[in-house]
Order: sequence, then structure tokens, then C-alpha cells
Amino acid sequence: MAPKPLYLTGQFLLAMPGIGDPRFDHAVIAMCAHDENGALGIGIGAEIAGLGLHDLLEQLEIECGDVANAPVCVGGPVEQGRGFVLHSTDWEGQGTVSVAGRWALSGSLDVLKAIAAGQGPSRWQVALGYAGWGEGQLDAEMTRHGWFNASADAGLIFDTPVAERWQRGFLEAGIDPRLLSSGAGTA
Repeated sequence: MAPKPLYLTGQFLLAMPGIGDPRFDHAVIAMCAHDENGALGIGIGAEIAGLGLHDLLEQLEIECGDVANAPVCVGGPVEQGRGFVLHSTDWEGQGTVSVAGRWALSGSLDVLKAIAAGQGPSRWQVALGYAGWGEGQLDAEMTRHGWFNASADAGLIFDTPVAERWQRGFLEAGIDPRLLSSGAGTA
């Protein structure tokens, strides 16, 4: 009998050193969906250089209001022109999805309009693109060197500066990331 798959919705994937794909170097991915059909996560471990929330709102012709100019994350290598907002569960709009009751995911403009108007979720992170895996793909990747599953709290998204998220994810799991090796051994 095959082992039951480990579904990671509401958890974080941290890229191990030497993952072999430069797009995921020091990646921190907030897993938003993972089931027998595949997986979807939003990268929160790297900022898009030269693009802040105000720039994005301006491009979308949304008035910035009094909202702070926050970094926009590289959400992943898939559909990098598509925006997503990971946010606290105190706001819900068109198409908002609860992620294991820990945070929510919205991908429509109404969440950005609400944030800009000061009527959106209390905590949020904007990202462009996503990381996606087909049926069984992530399950197979989790059996090899490359990804570490972390159960950090939602503060990893909302309370930790982008540049510190990868390290904090490992530290909360009791692992000093300075001691990680970029290669896997054989026994």
C-alpha cells in the first residue's frame, strides 16, 4: 500500500541550498493549495527589484491613498504578470480563498483597491506570479533533496522582512541555516 501523500496547504516550503534551480534559490513559498490534483504556492522570499506597491497601484490606475509603499514579492516563475495577495482572514472579497484558516489568498483587483482605500485586510503581502506543480509532482520532489517543509506561523508572511524569511523559517524549525550543505550525501 502506498504511503498517504503529505498535503502542505497552509505551510511553507523552504528551498534547500543547492536545489539546482536558480529561480528557487533561497525561496520561501507559502503553500496555498496542495491535493491529489497538484499544488500552488506564492513565493514570499524575494522582492521584485524596483517595484513597490505604489508603482503597481499606479500601473493599475488605483489611487494609493495613505497605504504604505511595501515591497512586491516574486510570487514564482509561472504567470509573473498575474498578481496575488496573501492576507489576514479579516477581509474577504471576490474569489478570496481561505488557506487552512491560517491566511487568505486573493487574486482580483478588489483586494488591491480595498488596501489602497484603507478598507482591506489588516495584514497583507502582494506578489506577482506563482509556483505551481502538476499532479504528484510536488509529492515526488519532496522525496528528494531540494525542499524543506516548515510549519512556521503566518508571522513569517506578515511580520518578517522579506530578506529574513528564509532564515527565520529554518530557525523556527530548530535548524541553523548556516549549517546546511548544498549537496546530499549517499549511504
